[in-house]
Amino acid sequence: MLIREKVGQFGPIEIRKRVLTDLVQGEFMQLGSKETENERFAHYFTKTYRKTASLIANSLKAVAVLSGADEQMAELSFQYGRNLGLAFQFVDDLLDFVSSSEAMGKPAAADLKLGLATAPVLFACEKFPELNPMILRRFREPGDVERAYELVHQSQGLEQTRFLARKHCIEALRLASQISESPYQKGLIVVGDFVLNRMK
Repeated sequence: MLIREKVGQFGPIEIRKRVLTDLVQGEFMQLGSKETENERFAHYFTKTYRKTASLIANSLKAVAVLSGADEQMAELSFQYGRNLGLAFQFVDDLLDFVSSSEAMGKPAAADLKLGLATAPVLFACEKFPELNPMILRRFREPGDVERAYELVHQSQGLEQTRFLARKHCIEALRLASQISESPYQKGLIVVGDFVLNRMK
């Protein structure tokens, strides 16, 4: 379901073009929604990759290419960034439901208010199908945001999103551990730990 691209040896300009293309496509994808649950998850994962993970993955790939790393290291850098970026966004989606406005710097349930169905909502649909019409109308009817927020907290949506974020963080840390020990490698591990520990 998740995008897993092979990096190849592209130059920095091609990499920047890829990031911009992904970002624009991700923004357009955010404007739409899909009918079925499976389609919605695929749409959400692809949008999350394009809007968030692509920038991190391709930035790390560009650094590897500019430093003269071989294709294997460029691929490892890309996959580390991809997993870290996905985990970061899943944590962000989770915190939208569990953190205070003061801690987040934005109102709680901000994504719902924007009409966005993120991972916690999509997982909550499995237990509460009444969320499906709300998603299709982008939570526009009075009471939709409040009801959806309540149903997410009554479901396993937060726990499932937390599991997904942890899974991608652990994969990023596994990839970082394959790099020769150095201050840079330790930095990658620290960043992975930071994303993982944001959930607490």
